[in-house]
Amino acid sequence: MSIDIIPAIMPKSFDELFQRAGEVVGLVPLAQIDIMDGRFVASKSWPYGLGYPERDPDFLALSRQEDGLPYWETLDYELDLMIDEPEKHLDEWLPIGASRVIIHAEAVKDWNALFALDFLNPDARRIGDDIVIALGIAFNPDTDISTYMEQIERFDFVQCMGIAKIGYQGQPFDERVLEQINRIRSSFPNLPIAVDGGVNQETIKELVQAGATRLVSGSAIFGAEDKEEAIGRLESLVADDEIVDDEEDDSIDE
Repeated sequence: MSIDIIPAIMPKSFDELFQRAGEVVGLVPLAQIDIMDGRFVASKSWPYGLGYPERDPDFLALSRQEDGLPYWETLDYELDLMIDEPEKHLDEWLPIGASRVIIHAEAVKDWNALFALDFLNPDARRIGDDIVIALGIAFNPDTDISTYMEQIERFDFVQCMGIAKIGYQGQPFDERVLEQINRIRSSFPNLPIAVDGGVNQETIKELVQAGATRLVSGSAIFGAEDKEEAIGRLESLVADDEIVDDEEDDSIDE
């Protein structure tokens, strides 16, 4: 599997989303937008600053498809919905133009209601052989993955949180995520596994070696003065790691 570097944007406003997206457009094909409702996690992000998304004019314009996400013609998006009871709100987010949507397992109150939604059926999200909107499920590092194996099978990818306190960038890396990735990879060899939180130059090789294929990074990219250099450095570390693995495989074959 190829390894993707995905910048994470945690916008307080739509203007900040526009600004941050503008800093990485042309450098990556996809960025993640962190959506926080102030209930599942303590902090809030756009569009929950006014209480509910429906009160935000920019969100309404997106949901009515009167406007598009920033730089939508050249930059794709995934939405990390750190919101309570996503089974009640997924339909609000699907129309705004993201190609991937992530919900958090710990936020779901009614799995039956979630799986009853039409768009949890992969065929409802396909055009031909292509998935139009991919759905991911995220787990905190202290969550027992073994209790969610049946749920994981219903999703297109998994996201493991690399920090204990989600909803905040710049948090310390939680090494429990490495065991979590290993466990998922052993059960689902071909499933894309993302890691969000704690992804930086010091941790990225460990994460890839554990089985992660998508590395979501906020502060390591947006905290850098040169965003292109920061992304390039992360990409080079992944490339170096892949070269080492290939060399090891060749030596074994000999």
